[in-house]
Amino acid sequence: MLEGDLEQRILERVRKIPAFDKLGLRVEELSPGRCVAVAPHDKSFDGIFESFHGGMLMTVADTIACFAMMTYTGPDIRVATTDMNIRFLAPCLTDVRAEAKVIKMGRTLCPIQVDLYDMNRRHVAIAQVNYIQL
Repeated sequence: MLEGDLEQRILERVRKIPAFDKLGLRVEELSPGRCVAVAPHDKSFDGIFESFHGGMLMTVADTIACFAMMTYTGPDIRVATTDMNIRFLAPCLTDVRAEAKVIKMGRTLCPIQVDLYDMNRRHVAIAQVNYIQL
């Protein structure tokens, strides 16, 4: 559980991010160092094989990771992604559920792990995202 009005402030901030709206993200959980959200499977985001495009899955992972970090920093922090990687495990043919967890909240750097699942709980990708506080 987040303290005070932190969850409300984070949600107000993320709703202003254009990618949040474009992806149709639905935040299901915010807790210290963690965010869980669902992005609907939109056919306009499909790749060549009629599955959720890998680049879009990476965008979901990057976006949700930032929300998890905000549970420690608050929503007003200025950050940038320094690097990220993703390993695709299976095609995603449904909505995608992203579960982000802060690995370590450093003074300037923050690595985060993001597990992505289809709606049948099949693990479709695992990502790591690293942020720097500006």
